[in-house]
Amino acid sequence: MKGIRKASIDDFDAIWPLFRDIVAAGESYPYPRDTNREQGAHYWFGVHQVVYVYEEAGVILGTYALKPNQPGLGSHVCNCGYMVAPEGRGKGIATALCEHSQQEALALGYKAMQYNLVVSTNETAIRLWQKLGFDVKAHLPGAFHHPTAGYVDALVMYKWLAD
Repeated sequence: MKGIRKASIDDFDAIWPLFRDIVAAGESYPYPRDTNREQGAHYWFGVHQVVYVYEEAGVILGTYALKPNQPGLGSHVCNCGYMVAPEGRGKGIATALCEHSQQEALALGYKAMQYNLVVSTNETAIRLWQKLGFDVKAHLPGAFHHPTAGYVDALVMYKWLAD
């Protein structure tokens, strides 16, 4: 089997190594680097959040979590976070996940997607998000504490999805 499917909390055992390693690296997510499995499951499968995985030959190589960016009058804008395993990088999985997330967002009634904290040192992601139609709407000076680069900027990126 190859492709993207909706995940359940039962999939977190397979997601956990990917999640743990990306969070522990401290380069792209603001979660504490020592996040434990229970905390990770809570973060990734939180309230109002839907999760999808990219699976190939029974191995989860990528995942994304989609949720409202704000409650109430801002709930038409969603937020999405993506993770791709090192062995899945360079294969178009991030592109597939991002494109899928936009389709799912529209199907769920969202009008726009916003990334609240894109770390400026994550140049590959920034290029990809821009290629897929996201614009940088704000620069947040020193908003992310990178483990090797120190305090680096973060970007807010946004894309209107609805016609």
